[in-house]
Amino acid sequence: MAPPAQRHDTISFGPFELIVSERQLTRHGVRVELGSRAFEILMTLASRPHEIIDKAELIAKVWPGIAVEEGSLRVHVAALRKVLGDGKDGARYISTTPGRGYSFVAAISRTPRLVRNQPHPLPDGSPAFAHYNLPNRLSAMIDREDDLERLLNQLSANRFVTIVGSGGIGKTTVAVAAAHQLRTVFNGAVLFVDLSMLSDPRLVATGVASTLGLPVQSQDVTSSLIAHLTDKSLLLVLDTCEHLIAAVAVLAAAIFNSAPQVHILATSRETLQVEGEHVYRLDPLAFPVDDREHLSADTVRTFPATRLFVERAMASGANLALDDSDAAIIARICRKLDGVALAIELAARRVDVYGLNETEALLDRRLSQVWAGPRTAPPRQRTLQATLDWSYGLLSEIERRVLRRLAIFVGHFTLDAALAVVAGGGLDQADVFAAIDSLVAKSMVATRSLGTVMRYRLLDTTRTYALDRAVDDREAAALAVRHACYCRDWLKRAGSEWSSLMSGTERAPYFAAVSNARAALEWCFGPNGDLRTGVELAAAAAPVLLAMSLLPECHHWTERALAAGQAASRSEQMHLQAGLGISSMHLYGENEQAHAALNSSLAVAQEEHDSSNEAGLLGMLHMFHFRGGNFDVALSFALRCRAIADDVDDPAALALAHSILGRSLLMKGDLSGARMELEELFKTWSPAQQSSTIYLVHDRHYRAGIALARTLWLQGYPAQAVQRVHEFVDGARQMDHPASVTVLLAWSASIFLWTGDLRSAERHIEASITMAESNSLGPLAAVGRARMAQLAIRQGDAIEGVASLRASLTEIHAVRYELITTEFDISLAQGLAATGRLDAAIAHLDETIRHVGRHGDTCYMPELLRVKAGLLLSMVPPRIEAGQACLTESLALSRSQGARGWELRAAHDLAVVLAGKGERRAAHQTLRPVFDRFEEGFDTADLIAAKRLLADLS
Repeated sequence: MAPPAQRHDTISFGPFELIVSERQLTRHGVRVELGSRAFEILMTLASRPHEIIDKAELIAKVWPGIAVEEGSLRVHVAALRKVLGDGKDGARYISTTPGRGYSFVAAISRTPRLVRNQPHPLPDGSPAFAHYNLPNRLSAMIDREDDLERLLNQLSANRFVTIVGSGGIGKTTVAVAAAHQLRTVFNGAVLFVDLSMLSDPRLVATGVASTLGLPVQSQDVTSSLIAHLTDKSLLLVLDTCEHLIAAVAVLAAAIFNSAPQVHILATSRETLQVEGEHVYRLDPLAFPVDDREHLSADTVRTFPATRLFVERAMASGANLALDDSDAAIIARICRKLDGVALAIELAARRVDVYGLNETEALLDRRLSQVWAGPRTAPPRQRTLQATLDWSYGLLSEIERRVLRRLAIFVGHFTLDAALAVVAGGGLDQADVFAAIDSLVAKSMVATRSLGTVMRYRLLDTTRTYALDRAVDDREAAALAVRHACYCRDWLKRAGSEWSSLMSGTERAPYFAAVSNARAALEWCFGPNGDLRTGVELAAAAAPVLLAMSLLPECHHWTERALAAGQAASRSEQMHLQAGLGISSMHLYGENEQAHAALNSSLAVAQEEHDSSNEAGLLGMLHMFHFRGGNFDVALSFALRCRAIADDVDDPAALALAHSILGRSLLMKGDLSGARMELEELFKTWSPAQQSSTIYLVHDRHYRAGIALARTLWLQGYPAQAVQRVHEFVDGARQMDHPASVTVLLAWSASIFLWTGDLRSAERHIEASITMAESNSLGPLAAVGRARMAQLAIRQGDAIEGVASLRASLTEIHAVRYELITTEFDISLAQGLAATGRLDAAIAHLDETIRHVGRHGDTCYMPELLRVKAGLLLSMVPPRIEAGQACLTESLALSRSQGARGWELRAAHDLAVVLAGKGERRAAHQTLRPVFDRFEEGFDTADLIAAKRLLADLS
């Protein structure tokens, strides 16, 4: 058993190195980004390899003093496994012991890591240089421990570090905390110089000298100061350098080069850019970045920004219960304030006076900039307005103009976007480029690498400030038109690129850029907007919004564009109608608006001889009728799509044709034909397949994957079916396509219900409901609730299950989402029978059988006949002959379809009837041949029941 990791150990495993002292993980020498919680989990597990560490111990270590649900730990462990590539190519790092905890199972090696150039206390008898003027710690830091440790290591190794970040982010707080921690190391020789008190750059050296207590008796203060510091060992903290940046840079470089025992720690909104300087960029406090998922109070407590808000609000007298509803408001406030510590503290101080809801409302009215902070704060930080005024005052006139124009961007933007939109009206691209470079250096514009391209962003507080200093109306209109046109052109490119993006990480830049398209659409269709540009923009946006599952927005903007009455090209008409039809179908079910829009879009594609889009739209109309339960009509669209797919020079068209035809044949009970089409699809198609036609790759064929899994179960391959379910659900999750994932989760539950794995069924159903509700997918949410009712009936809670299933079916019928209702009708009949309403159960089942005959989902007919037999046999007295006849018919129909899954159930029930009549030999001969044809899945419910019955018959 290896000993726990020491502070300066390096732990190596696989291609990774875990540098404990620097809280850093590298892979093949390249730094791996890892959150502080995930790092703490990894460090704890790796320091005690092959030891099971209890979940409660891990939670206490990672979230000290905080009550956290086990779900938070699971989320962070899952994220850590993903970063490590756990499970890929046979690599195993973290093992789960159900009910207990986790253990690190990879082989490790450990080497000590030395900390270079660490200053030591002076030995006894050495001349002391103690000059301690460090202010008290400014406030209790929240979750800056990792920053502090990395900063101390960097300062120890390099002697000269500048903490760089935007105003109010906490640079001084961290610097003062670091200086306090190093006080004993430097024997009390810590000098803190507050440069915000100076305005004349010629007084920088004088300010440092006077703070040090040196007499200023000559014009050459710098030389005297350096001569004094040459043999001294001390920490020099230069706070707030940005307004005197050139003078501070010259002085700091001179001290660094001439006084080898002096360590310099500076804080600034831009770097000093001198030799010897190392930069530590201080990021905002982490906060919940997405409001789509439900955030519990326990989860919100794990984020430093929200913890700081709660702590400061309560310290100011606010009475916060911090339940789940409070947590959601606090998360939104911290998100609006971008995790900037000063802004959060100022907002938190208002809660005692205004309450949470009104504080959030005041933020939206921009009153937060004038809220006062502590009286002891530096003047530049008394209000957020003062902080921003301070920064704005340091800019040149061109930088101010560029900053004001950049405020048109919402969220992240690229340099290309900035050059295209901001340039013009007296600013050329060279001006814009230079100004952005300077604004980044001065921490007025934040940078972040998304994908392979650097992205830029104004913090919301800075953007709000810049908007209040907006350009004049004429310039603003010209700027808005350039912004909208750039978004239109970007969306046209993005629509064709989308099919090549495989993961949420790859899609992240697109989600960020859509925020700008959204803002441009709002302007175009607003009071003083440009409707023609708006129609063009909406048409370009529709395919991308569909691909990103932003269905409510797609519906809203396409409907608005079509109602605008502006002339649109045929291509624009096609995309607008397709966007309206597809989004309406997903959001509101099979309605007339969706049907008419899809038919209009298809007509345009046919008139324009656009075969690729025609194939894609035939697929959408197949989906419309398929979801509506019109399986014969859906099959006709699938056959039309298949007929033109060979003539389209696009593999995605053929893939779509295989997909929808295979799914239609499955519902018709043609299992061999379905399997042939679906397997042909997956022989030639992969998620990486590209197409310039977005309608061809709308769902990535994960529905076809579940259809293949269902086909395999029906044909008697339950183990392969379960394996396929996991493959396709995992693949869809990686695509970050909520509509497809929701469908897959709901449909995959049927496989687990059929195999008797009720725990997995429940997990998939719950996930489908959560995702459907959080993405406003109304019909799919109702399907999820119906699935849960099915499960309740299966688990014996028939009364509640029947009530819930009826309510869900009412919702499903209302939106005409009839794709899966036959399964629900079977469960409803079983639930009615279980509650003693046998006549109602038989009547409902008979109506379902007639419905299947009319609409064509005949794959369910063998199971319907089997369940009807069970109802007849349950009557008092039992109708044995009628029940046996239904089972015989079910058995024959199962065999004709090749549905061995249904056949096994029918053979089992018929064997029970025959055995009950004393015909045990006939019963055995009925069941044994069916059972013997199975090669797998012997741990599933039906095969276990069949094996048990055969043993009894023997």
